[in-house]
Amino acid sequence: MTADVAWRLVVLGRVQGVGFRWWTVDTAERLGLRGWVRNRRDGSVEIQAIGPRDRVEALALACESGPGAARVSAVERFPAEDDGARGFEHRGIV
Repeated sequence: MTADVAWRLVVLGRVQGVGFRWWTVDTAERLGLRGWVRNRRDGSVEIQAIGPRDRVEALALACESGPGAARVSAVERFPAEDDGARGFEHRGIV
């Protein structure tokens, strides 16, 4: 069994007000990931994704399109630390 990885994703474009956070929770739960998603004041969406590397990668790739009304211009990826999240949840704006 491989160790879980943790990535921080920042999704840029028209990604707020289009259901992106709810879509992310649904997608992450289907992939069996832990973590969270939140809007940022700069208009982006930030995601902490924790799980097997291939499933975290699958979420990052899915975020390049997002839900139908989103217009994603970029998905930035950063290594992160496993913060002990259980399940996948919405968090407040930052």
